[in-house]
Amino acid sequence: MQKKTIMEMPKKCFWGIIGFCVLGIVLGSVFDFQISEMLANKTKIGSFFATWGAYLSYCLYPAAGTCLFVGLKEKGKKYRLLAWTLLVIAYFIAVYYSNSYNGEKIRDILGYTAGESSPLLSVLAWILFAALYAWVPFVTAKLIDRENPNKLIAVGAAILVAGIIADDVNVWLKQVASRPRYKYLLTLENPISEFRNWWDMIPNLAGSNDNFKSWPSGNMTIASMMFSLPMLTAVSKKQSKRKKLIAFCFACAFVVLYGYNRIHMTNHFLSDVCFGTLFTYIIYALISSAFMHAAEK
Repeated sequence: MQKKTIMEMPKKCFWGIIGFCVLGIVLGSVFDFQISEMLANKTKIGSFFATWGAYLSYCLYPAAGTCLFVGLKEKGKKYRLLAWTLLVIAYFIAVYYSNSYNGEKIRDILGYTAGESSPLLSVLAWILFAALYAWVPFVTAKLIDRENPNKLIAVGAAILVAGIIADDVNVWLKQVASRPRYKYLLTLENPISEFRNWWDMIPNLAGSNDNFKSWPSGNMTIASMMFSLPMLTAVSKKQSKRKKLIAFCFACAFVVLYGYNRIHMTNHFLSDVCFGTLFTYIIYALISSAFMHAAEK
């Protein structure tokens, strides 16, 4: 059964996502600047989604940690310490990434100013992020099926490992390309004068300057984690093909909406969005296939 599926979905779903991304890359390679000119328009709702849209994706980390926790505990008491360790690590990763990407906005809401405000306000931001994910392990533990510990471990490990690798690959590629963002180009008198296609790479030009970290989209790496939802559905109670399909369709809709928002908010070009999705999806597909194959054996 597993040989006929990728991430618990038929192979035609996998190739459909690949084809959609490639089509977007081809269109973006020709019309990136024109598409951004047409779609770019910062709005309050767009800003809200850009800030909090990643929350749903990051919930997958503590969910994956819970799968590992339950799966290892089902295999015996000798794995209990490892189970707790991996659950804490997965939970920490969600809080850490959330604080890294959106912590500044939370600190602004709390009125924190570096060097002036009390450090406790910065600590409070961490506590708030930790509280946002507190429900995930409890709900996940109630929903998952404990009859196949090996599959639980494989799913949890795949989501956790693939997520970390995809994020690191994306950070590295941003330095390799050092492509100017559209929102930076808009600050120039002649925006198109410094526009560069994704293949016009100038490695390490970006450094710590976020204005030159357009390609590939890091937020799409976060959003594309949602393609692992069918795997979580596959280890839930009363699983079915219909539930997997619903999870897959939700992931597709979420990723498309997220991609549109990245262009709409002047953060990325179409090719940035499609490359970020493509890299992440392939990484998840390869790693999940390896773990699931090991679980079957």
